[in-house]
Amino acid sequence: MKLTKNIVLIGLSGSGKTAFSKRLAARYGLPLVDMDSEIVKKAGKSINEIFAEQGEEAFRQMETECARTCGKLTGTIISTGGGVILREENMQALKQNGLVIFMDRLPEDILGEDLSDRPLVADDQRKIYRQREQRYPLYVRYADAIVRNCKAKEDTEAALVDALEKLLAKQSSD
Repeated sequence: MKLTKNIVLIGLSGSGKTAFSKRLAARYGLPLVDMDSEIVKKAGKSINEIFAEQGEEAFRQMETECARTCGKLTGTIISTGGGVILREENMQALKQNGLVIFMDRLPEDILGEDLSDRPLVADDQRKIYRQREQRYPLYVRYADAIVRNCKAKEDTEAALVDALEKLLAKQSSD
């Protein structure tokens, strides 16, 4: 597949962005950038350590720099952190050359996942409900497509591929 745009996955922590971005990259033979992994690599410390030592604002600034870099890529699958949508400049950078897919997964389906490496919900996983309430309008606002991540990975992947192919068909007809 020859892509001129990036495919950007957004959604809550635990929504499946990382797992499904890997599946898409493998399926289409495209490069993959996981923004959180890039931030960890550049900072030389875990996201939990960044939050603990430097605070959320420092992490968000690193995330913005990463979004700017990713926005300049072409034909890449990009997995974002759950809070990337909190700064409009992040989404402008990612949308300049990207098709954005919101991986929508309900908090009750996320609960029970290992969220220990997610600093904003690690101490109380129920915070994921408040995050969804606060962030859902932003995810919808920035999404070019919404894919519901249900229990069956195969069904979710099929819905994701279908949404992506519709977006690509629409892009080529514009």
